[in-house]
Amino acid sequence: NTDMDYYSKEVLGYPISIFFIVVNEFCERFSYYGMRAVLVLYFKYFLRWDNDLATSIYHTFVALCYLTPILGAIIADSWLGKFKTIIYLSIVYAIGQVTMAVSAIHDITDKDRDGTPDNMTFHVAMSMVGLFLIALGTGGIKPCVSAFGGDQFSEHQEKQRRTFFSVFYLCINGGSLLSTIITPILRAQECGIYTQEKCYSLAFGVPAALMVVALVVFIVGSGMYYKAEPQGNIMLDVCKCIGFAISNRVRHRGKQYPKRKHWMDWAEDRYDKLLIAQIKMVLKVLFLYIPLPMFWTLFDQKGSRWTLQATTMDGNFGALVIQPDQMQTVNPILILTLVPIMDSLIYPLIQKCVNFTPLRRMTVGMLMAAIAFVCAGLVQIEIDVSRKKFVNGMGMALNVSTPGVYVGLIDSSYYSNYSLVNNGKIIFTIWSDTQACNYSREFGFGSSYTFYIPGNLVVGPNCQNDITATEDIKPNTAHMALQIPQYFFITAGEVMFSVTGLEFSYSQAPNNMKAVLQAGWLLTVAIGNFIVLIVAEVAKIPEQWAEYILFASLLIVVCVIFSIMAHFYTYINPAEIEAQFMKKGDDNDEDDKKQLQKGMEMVKRNSTGSHSYDGDDDDDERKKTKM
Repeated sequence: NTDMDYYSKEVLGYPISIFFIVVNEFCERFSYYGMRAVLVLYFKYFLRWDNDLATSIYHTFVALCYLTPILGAIIADSWLGKFKTIIYLSIVYAIGQVTMAVSAIHDITDKDRDGTPDNMTFHVAMSMVGLFLIALGTGGIKPCVSAFGGDQFSEHQEKQRRTFFSVFYLCINGGSLLSTIITPILRAQECGIYTQEKCYSLAFGVPAALMVVALVVFIVGSGMYYKAEPQGNIMLDVCKCIGFAISNRVRHRGKQYPKRKHWMDWAEDRYDKLLIAQIKMVLKVLFLYIPLPMFWTLFDQKGSRWTLQATTMDGNFGALVIQPDQMQTVNPILILTLVPIMDSLIYPLIQKCVNFTPLRRMTVGMLMAAIAFVCAGLVQIEIDVSRKKFVNGMGMALNVSTPGVYVGLIDSSYYSNYSLVNNGKIIFTIWSDTQACNYSREFGFGSSYTFYIPGNLVVGPNCQNDITATEDIKPNTAHMALQIPQYFFITAGEVMFSVTGLEFSYSQAPNNMKAVLQAGWLLTVAIGNFIVLIVAEVAKIPEQWAEYILFASLLIVVCVIFSIMAHFYTYINPAEIEAQFMKKGDDNDEDDKKQLQKGMEMVKRNSTGSHSYDGDDDDDERKKTKM
């Protein structure tokens, strides 16, 4: 079929193929955000990792998801094409989601049927393989799907193409919003073959099924797609040009070589001046990207630290009980609310008072994110874990422990130090040299208890009713509604920083360089997540509220640096600069035409003049003149 054969298959003025692409995107986004919503709780409660390790692995995964789009774009543009890249990486993606669902089935290794996996190494290995495949798949297809959808429209369908992109991004937000609501509900259910535990396998299984549906839908529409051939990737051209400029500058670093205005000018020996000018414009924007990762360091913690914070709070809203991982839905809801309000009301009002440039908006967005983390720190101060102390009234020493905490050996008529335990039901094992018994208790957050072991306690199978418990401090009743202010500020910061940042970047670079800027933008997100990993694993700050304040302080410092860089930035019009180079090119063409005409006149004079030339030497002379 020809290109026009593909473009002629339309319904209501739209290519039939785009309906398959839209459904595919909705299902894929549901799959990704649904899995990601419950991921940090899976690390903490299923794999039994502490908060720091769970946070570190979570942000490593997110960072990989923002690194792999660069690889996907290069593969699609330089080798396989968009269609094959989407198909192959979607298969990898689906395998990864299925692997994650299998890793969360506790019955696979629960041989003693106590509800806890006996071979945790198996589950960790499966989950890590699954996450790697998911990062490769979701990141690899990210730059391809929207561009592939745009390829389906012909030149006379510009209006339909714009509508398609609006619907496309609506599907992204719709898929993420619905999945963030639904998968935490599935996770909260109890399931299992032998023992009933939190159903992480179902919470991962439904996104896996949606990813399979996304793949099948995309394949079904295969015969209707327009599949453009790979045209080469501009990022590779940019990297080659920059690499040549650097190497050429190093080779000519002696004083005998004349200096050039810009170090990129050393690429003029091989590359077109227009391309070099375009790269210079891009480098100016990329230089401003240097401080940006710190914003993403704070922003992406709403899926890790903030979700863990929500697990320590009361989610009872009366008729509605909110799961900790459902609090993330506040973000997309606020985005849908704030974007039109900002564009139609807030920005115009501020513009009447000051020149609210894009870079100033981004600066204010950073401050909003810092305020959000100050709010998170204040909420954290209200939250603490439960404490308990045992008093041994028996005439012999006793050991007391839980699956996660060893209270210690308590001498006769003595007491233990306070120990910290998580909320929920905790089973204590009390044992002497020859006998042991279990004692269980439900703990709320922020509470403090003293347990008295009487002297007449008979250490046997059941000592539940013999131990006296005193509640020294009542459990914390911090409500999840306290997190709403921090979500409001981080979302307002996202609207002012992220939306404005991409808009500014695209306005300051040529059209053919947008892929380079998108790659640079995604790289700032990846670096920001790696910063969280470093702080969580290296700093090891004992108090969580102090870590929140540290991040807020770091962002304020970076905000000051960015504001100084923005002050000295000069806004440009890339189209005008490109037009100047085009005009110079046209002038050079005119000079070439004049030179050619002059040479032809010289040839004519030599061939019709009064002198005659004979012999080989004369022929050579005429050839030189013509040349």
